[in-house]
Amino acid sequence: MSGANCAIVVGAVFWLVALCGGGRKLRITLALTVLAAFVVLVTPEPSVIRAATMAGLAMLTLLCGRASAGVGVLCLAVVGILVADPWLAAAPGFALSAAATGALIVLAPPLARGLVRWMPQPLALALAIPLAAQLACGPIIALFAEQQSMIGVAANILAAPAAPIATVVGLLACLAAPIPALADLLAASAWLPAAWISTTATVTAALPGAQILVVPGIAMALLVAVLSIALGVILCADGMATIRWLRTGSTVVLIIGIALTGARALLTGPLVVMSVPDGWSIAACDVGQGDALVVRSERQIALIDTGMEPDLLLACLSALAIDRIDLLVLTHFDADHVGAASAVVGRVGMVLHGPVDTAQDARLLGALADSGAEIVDASTGVHGTLGASAWKVLWPRKDSMAFPAGNDASVVLELDGGGVPRSLFLGDLSATPQRMLSTQLHGTYAVVKVAHHGSADQDAGLYAQVQPAVAIFSVGADNDYGHPRAETLAVLEAAGALPLRTDQQGRILIGAADGELTVWTERADGAE
Repeated sequence: MSGANCAIVVGAVFWLVALCGGGRKLRITLALTVLAAFVVLVTPEPSVIRAATMAGLAMLTLLCGRASAGVGVLCLAVVGILVADPWLAAAPGFALSAAATGALIVLAPPLARGLVRWMPQPLALALAIPLAAQLACGPIIALFAEQQSMIGVAANILAAPAAPIATVVGLLACLAAPIPALADLLAASAWLPAAWISTTATVTAALPGAQILVVPGIAMALLVAVLSIALGVILCADGMATIRWLRTGSTVVLIIGIALTGARALLTGPLVVMSVPDGWSIAACDVGQGDALVVRSERQIALIDTGMEPDLLLACLSALAIDRIDLLVLTHFDADHVGAASAVVGRVGMVLHGPVDTAQDARLLGALADSGAEIVDASTGVHGTLGASAWKVLWPRKDSMAFPAGNDASVVLELDGGGVPRSLFLGDLSATPQRMLSTQLHGTYAVVKVAHHGSADQDAGLYAQVQPAVAIFSVGADNDYGHPRAETLAVLEAAGALPLRTDQQGRILIGAADGELTVWTERADGAE
């Protein structure tokens, strides 16, 4: 919006001075002065400086009588800014600013001429501007962002009429500061168009299919670039019609791209549950560097920790067709275990939690309680049922002061029966509490969630004692901690466990029938 704001301010000054009979030089001089004051007023952030530099050079070009030298002005602006601050060469925002400006100069006019073939000229002009920017910026966004907007052009068109009103009235409110009553009136008047822009953004972003998830990188950027070029060729002016093979090829590329995108949207949206086998009882969600494990018995659901990212958690729950959580276990209050808990507030029956340490922890529990959840302080011996399965808390020990709130006071949960294989969820316990815990463990476990994402601080004796058939490592790809550590993987393999890793295999599902475990993984073993 900084570029649009600068353009609005400059346009308003040009119009006012022209209305008063001022010539070109006076209009440009006053516009440059007001633009400089505007930058000071809104604070000279990098995005504002980039927009103001472009606007200033454009006006200087007009002053010199070269109004058509748009590309040259853009190149001069880019070079000048990079000379002043070379580090901007690595800033995505700078690349997006330059690409969008270039698209408005070069691509928007032929797009408008092409769109006139199918719609009235005013609508074609309104559509060409955001569409040109979207086509140019899409490949750059695909380099670093995990989503591509499907609604951006329409959202910009809806928000555009309110932008000049909000900017001009808001600027007048600032200038009227010495007269508080007038300033308050103008500020209140600016609220409506500003609220329109904000509401447009939030409502359109929440629409189904408003964005699609992608894997950022060069390959995705090239794919988006090919699709953008194809769409641009199809929509541009009639002159393109003479190159029939180019138009035909672009149409084929665009049809394939739309078909693949639509298929992906269906498989990750309405049809996502069809990609999940029905026989699972334990699921390890791929939520990056964090824990979020689901246990299911007779349609009742337990969620053990939530991970850090609400979107990743909700995507996993949606894929598993889960909208209600009967038991939420917050093993401890580190962000990678409870950071996404806000996403399930109002959907939880009971909360079982570890020791509370901070006011923030208490606020989270308060929000869950206010939404109707029963809050239970976990300690050894607390037990209950989940469907036909029984659960029991094995750690922390009641009223024990040996370990402070945090990793070593994590809630350790055992579940068994009702279609759930005998399972042990170790939270983030380190080796010392693991050794203390092992004295109260009896028998073996089919499934063990390895403590602390597979860190090196493990008690090999505990894993040798419980002899898991499957060991789950809930871990983020390329994490900075080196989890899971090679020595921990070796410990579990020595204990006879099959290691399953969310960083390599994505979402992991485990089912049990007739004493046998079945494992489904989202990706092939070892895939990135």
